[in-house]
Amino acid sequence: MEHRKIMALGKSSNAVTLPKDWLEENHLGKGDFVIMHKRNDGGLILQPYTNDTEEPRKICLTIRSDETPNSIKRRIIGSFLDGYSLITLKSDKIFTGEQQEAIREISRRLYMMVINSESSTIQLETIIDESKASINSCIDRMHMITFAMLRDVIEAFEKSDKELSMSVISLEEDVDQLMYLVLRIIRNAIQNPGLAGQLSLDPLDCLDFQSLVQLIERVADNVTEIAESQIKIVEEGVSIPDRLKNALLDAAKMAFKSYEESVRCFIYKDIEPTNKIINRQDDIREIYLKITPMPLSSDFNSSQITQVIAIRENIMDISSLSADIAELTIDRVSKYEE
Repeated sequence: MEHRKIMALGKSSNAVTLPKDWLEENHLGKGDFVIMHKRNDGGLILQPYTNDTEEPRKICLTIRSDETPNSIKRRIIGSFLDGYSLITLKSDKIFTGEQQEAIREISRRLYMMVINSESSTIQLETIIDESKASINSCIDRMHMITFAMLRDVIEAFEKSDKELSMSVISLEEDVDQLMYLVLRIIRNAIQNPGLAGQLSLDPLDCLDFQSLVQLIERVADNVTEIAESQIKIVEEGVSIPDRLKNALLDAAKMAFKSYEESVRCFIYKDIEPTNKIINRQDDIREIYLKITPMPLSSDFNSSQITQVIAIRENIMDISSLSADIAELTIDRVSKYEE
């Protein structure tokens, strides 16, 4: 770390000299311009100013003819999160139909589009501008979609509505898409202080937002699994006993309320209700114990029992994830109070 003294410049201005090696590295001299970004923590970020349009980052991935669709998806996601805007995929032979389908599926989830497609080459390009994005807006949308999933999955469970359960499942892709976008913006902001300045992000925000979107996405995953279990139960035509169904509904409503309150607390930096959210897990555990072992009739086979147990565990997971968001809020507010 280097210390520099502030010097008076004229009657009303102050100046700080810039390190010579930094000027040489960035080819700066007398008369050149620099860009300054004020950080939320009072720091100042200094960058060279350039009129040149920044070239999009490019990467070329070689795809083996026997590579699995999931492996290809993971590599594309990794490249997207690392900030690459143009991803070229080249097969060592030709892409199989399954591989092409996987590439197109993941591109839709990553704000990317196919701009060139041949038998052995596919090019993907991002369709977003990170400098104009809003992390807060993305998180709001993630939360609203996830909360809608929670609301609908309860109604579907109450009414044994298979179509509504299927609608819930279809929304998970939207949550994933927003999560990947936020993670990409965060990673780019950490590497590019100028972008962080434009988005009014500091390092503490980046870490907290990253944790939050991953927790919200896991809540959405659990809701999707509840909907999938409900569909299987409805398809097999067996009714859940009222006592068990009501207990699961009570626990679900409590867990979902905790989720909604925890995200609201995070957004508004409100720690007042957080301990109540965390302690609510004990109330849900009491309901959990009342239905353990589960009061199921002999009409239920092992597969159906497994689905009901899965719903119960998903509800508990959502409660636990909500408590994690509440604890994240406490940590976040404490950082700003230091």
